[in-house]
Amino acid sequence: MSEVKKPVFQPNKAFAKEARIKNMCEYQELQDWAHEDYEGFWDHFAKEKIDWFEPYTNVLDESNMPFVKWFEGGKLNVAHQCIDRHLDSRKNKAAIIFEGDRGDKQIITYLELYYNVNKMANLLKNEFGVEKGDRVVIYMPMIPEAAYAMLACARLGAIHSIVFGGFSAEALRDRIIDAEAKTVITADGAFRKDKPYMLKPVVDKALEEGCECVGKVLVVERNGEDVEWVAGRDYSYNEMIDQQSPVCDAEPMDSEDPLFLLYTSGSTGKPKGVQHNSAGYILWAQMTMEWVFDVKENDTYWCTADVGWITGHTYIVYGPLAMGATTIMFEGVPTYPDAGRPWKMVEEYKINQFYTAPTAIRVLHKTGAEEPKKYDLSSLKVLGTVGEPIDPPAWKWYYEDIGNSKCAIVDTYWQTETGGHMVSPLPGATPIKPACATFPLPGIMGEILDPETGEKVGAGESGYMCVTRPWPSMIRGVWGDPERFVKSYFGDVTKDGKPVYFTGDGANYDEDGYITITGRTDDVINVSGHRMGTAEVEAAIKKSSDVAEVAVVGKPHELKGEGIFAYVVLKNEENLGELVDTMKAINNVIKQEIGNIALCDDIVFVPGLPKTRSGKIMRRILRSIAKGEAITQDTSTLEDPAVVGQIESCVKNGSC
Repeated sequence: MSEVKKPVFQPNKAFAKEARIKNMCEYQELQDWAHEDYEGFWDHFAKEKIDWFEPYTNVLDESNMPFVKWFEGGKLNVAHQCIDRHLDSRKNKAAIIFEGDRGDKQIITYLELYYNVNKMANLLKNEFGVEKGDRVVIYMPMIPEAAYAMLACARLGAIHSIVFGGFSAEALRDRIIDAEAKTVITADGAFRKDKPYMLKPVVDKALEEGCECVGKVLVVERNGEDVEWVAGRDYSYNEMIDQQSPVCDAEPMDSEDPLFLLYTSGSTGKPKGVQHNSAGYILWAQMTMEWVFDVKENDTYWCTADVGWITGHTYIVYGPLAMGATTIMFEGVPTYPDAGRPWKMVEEYKINQFYTAPTAIRVLHKTGAEEPKKYDLSSLKVLGTVGEPIDPPAWKWYYEDIGNSKCAIVDTYWQTETGGHMVSPLPGATPIKPACATFPLPGIMGEILDPETGEKVGAGESGYMCVTRPWPSMIRGVWGDPERFVKSYFGDVTKDGKPVYFTGDGANYDEDGYITITGRTDDVINVSGHRMGTAEVEAAIKKSSDVAEVAVVGKPHELKGEGIFAYVVLKNEENLGELVDTMKAINNVIKQEIGNIALCDDIVFVPGLPKTRSGKIMRRILRSIAKGEAITQDTSTLEDPAVVGQIESCVKNGSC
C-alpha cells in the first residue's frame, strides 16, 4: 500500500519577496555552484562574511582526511567578528536582551557588550593568568555573564568548554580533567520558578579530587545565596570586574585554532570533547543565521536553548552576534509562571524569529493550548525547531496557533559535531512538509547512503544520513583522542572507496526528494533533543551497590521524544521486582553521576539480559520490548533464548 502523501505548505509570498533566498531556483543555483566549484563557493562567502586580520592562502586542504584544514594562513578573532566590527554602525543597537526568571530585564548594546567582554578578558588575563590555548570550563546559568565569558575566552584565544548547569559534580569533574582546564567560571546559582538554585556547591564538589589543573575559580554572584569561598582559589566577579580596563586587544588567531570544546555523549561511557575551530565555525554560524532564519537588521530573534548545548553556542551567542543581530537570553523556564510566558515575551519584545525544541512545543501545547490566543504574535515571521524531529500534531499547533498559518517552520537538522544547520527548509524558498527536514543547505553535500554499498538510496528506501564532503564548521577532532574521532565519525560508511562523515542517524527520501530523519542507529538516546550515550547512563547505574547488570534503551515519550528505559539485574534476586526504594536509589545515583536529564522514566528488574554467546547485549530486542512491539529478531543465537520471554513478562506485569 502506498504511503499517504504529506501536505505541502508553500512559503509566505510577501515574506519570500524580501527573503535572502527567495525561491527554489535560487536555492538550486547556490547548490549547483557548490557542486561545480566547491572551493570557489566557500572562498566567496569567507571573503564576504569574515573580517580577516590577514588573508588566507588556501581554501581547503583535505589531503589528510578527516583531518581537514579550512582557510589556511588566515588570521581573525571570533570576538572581533561578533563585536568590534559592528561598532561603527551598530554601537547603540541592542546586542543581547536578557530576561530573568523573575521578570528582571537588561538590554546590552554592542558598545556595552564590547566593554563588558573586554573587562572580563582583562580579568582572566591579568588576574588569572589565562593565555592563548588555555582551557576554561564555564558552568553557568543563562545570564549575560555566560556570553561575556565565552566571548572573553575567544578574545584571548583561550579555549572554552561549557558544561550544562544541570550536570552533576562527577560529570563536571570528568570534563574538567579531560580538558585539563586552568580556570572554572561559575555562579553562586540562579533562579528557576522564582526560587534560587545553586551551582557553586557543585563546582566545589567537583574540585575535591583529581582537578589539580584548576588554579582559580571565578564566581558570578547572581542569586546572593550563601556559598563557601576557598581562599586563594575562589574570586568574586562582582567585586573585581569594575577594576578592569574596558580595552583589550583581540588576539589574532589562525583559522584552524580551536575556539571551544563541547562534550557530548557517545556509545562508550566517556564523553567526547568535540572540538570546533575558529574561522569555519563562525562563518557557517553566520551564514545559517542569515539563510535559515532570514534575520534582518531590525529583527529581534529568540532561541530558547541553554548555552550549555551547541544550540546555545551557535544560535544564541555566536551566530546572532556575528551577523549583528539582536538576540534574547532567557533565564527561566517556558511554563513559569504559566504556559503563556513565551507568548507574552513575543508580544513584549516584538520577536520575529522564535527557535525552540519539539519537547518545549509539546509541553506548551499540553499545558496551555489556548494561551497563544491571549497575546499578539503578529510580529513572528519564522518559527524554528531543533534537537529532534517534530511530530505532526505539534507541528500543526505550532504552525496554526503560534504562526497563524503564515510563518514558515524551519525544522532544522544538525548536531554538536556539525557546528550549525545541515538540512533545513529555507523560509522564503522551500515548500514545507510537516516533520520533514527537507533538503541540505547550499554547500552541504548531504546524502542518504546505503551502508553496505555506499550508494545513494532511492525514494522510500532507508539509509544512513551522511555528508560526503568536508564543510567549514565540521568537528575538527575529539580532544586528545584522534583515533576516537576517526572511528566515531568516519569508520562506518564509504562512498567511492573513501570514508564519509556519518551522522549516526537513519533517514529516507520521499518521492520528491525530501529528507526525513528517522532517528539514531547507534546506542544513543535522544532525550528532549539532547543525546545521552547508553554506556554513560549504564556506567552510572552500575555504581549502585544493588545492581549486577544493566542495559538501557530509548522508549518513545509523549513530551521528551525519547525517555530512558532501564533493564536492571539485581545482585540479590530474592527481592526481584519489589525494591521500590532501589528504583529511587538508582535514579539518585544517575542524578549524582550525570544529572537530572539522564533520569530513567522506566526501571524494570529482570532475571537476565538477552546476550549473544560472545556476551553482546541485543539492545534491539530490548527496544522492541520497551515499545510493546512483537519480537521479530532471531533469538536463536542468544546465550539463553528463554530470557526474552521472561523479560517480556516482567515488563508487561511491571515486575517479575
